[in-house]
Amino acid sequence: MTSETASKDCLGWAARDPSGVLSPYSFNRRAVGSDDVSVTITHCGVCYADVIWTRNKHGDSKYPLVPGHEIVGIVREVGHSVSRFKVGDHVGVGTYVNSCRDCEYCNDGLEVHCARSVYTFNAIDADGTITKGGYSSYIVVHERYCYKIANDYPLALAAPLLCAGITVYTPMMRHKMNQPGKSLGVIGLGGLGHMAVKFGKAFGLNVTVLSTSTSKKEEALSLLGADKFVVSSDLEQMKALGKSLDFIIDTASGDHPFDAYMSLLKVAGVYVLVGFPSEVKFSPASLNIGAKTVSGSVTGGTKDTQEMLEYCAAHKIYPQIETIPIENVNEALERLIKRDVKYRFVIDIQNSLK
Repeated sequence: MTSETASKDCLGWAARDPSGVLSPYSFNRRAVGSDDVSVTITHCGVCYADVIWTRNKHGDSKYPLVPGHEIVGIVREVGHSVSRFKVGDHVGVGTYVNSCRDCEYCNDGLEVHCARSVYTFNAIDADGTITKGGYSSYIVVHERYCYKIANDYPLALAAPLLCAGITVYTPMMRHKMNQPGKSLGVIGLGGLGHMAVKFGKAFGLNVTVLSTSTSKKEEALSLLGADKFVVSSDLEQMKALGKSLDFIIDTASGDHPFDAYMSLLKVAGVYVLVGFPSEVKFSPASLNIGAKTVSGSVTGGTKDTQEMLEYCAAHKIYPQIETIPIENVNEALERLIKRDVKYRFVIDIQNSLK
């Protein structure tokens, strides 16, 4: 393959309609431009965003739709102006693949907030094409939106860092949750929540998992290393935890009450929402009394993403994953809806996509 000739050999799995059922699909990737990196995809994480857009939950899905934005693999070709990568490098691609590169956010490495940022799948790129994600054999991306992964960090484990990991790492750093000895509450123990626990422990925090049931208690404490597990429906347990947390990260996307959780914060405590419930409702007193802060967050910019990947490699922070072949992806999406995964599905692209 030459960089001048558009490839016609990208294999993927796509949804064709709002049923969301995925099946094999072949398509073109753009030719490798001067600033592009072509990546052979080895693994791709399965995110709830894949459910949302394959099933047209937001009414803007563009079919055929190839999902996947937790992409890892090996560089197979670079454009002549690329300086950061070479063939054979281990790399990742996250939730966006383009931006204006000239606004205040791009200039600060916060491209995720650029008004012209382009999502990795189901978005219209600068050339007018519709982006297609990581449930595919390879991807071509501008080097700015590609991240180095340490050679000794297993690629399958790196995949969930590109969305689940960075989504919690970014607000933790922004709100200085890396102060040893401080206390963190984590609401929800799925793909995002389990990474918040892992980062919290790495930062030296006292971590409490808040869950609606006891089903994940043993794993939260023994496998993930949380210091405490509290059942949020148990009023006595919640009362005992009152005004004891410096920080809360809320990863729950199902509707839930906020006042009870906000009562757990200390004075000047910070509550960060990274999930997407249908509404956020709390009493002004829950916010004003105690001078608390409520903040939202999505994924992260290129600067934070690269920093997080290096931090995870240096501190041996690894997501808990269940690896699946691509032919099992429809079942995996159904299980994800039912929260039947510990704690992130990762598709083994290199060994199953044929």
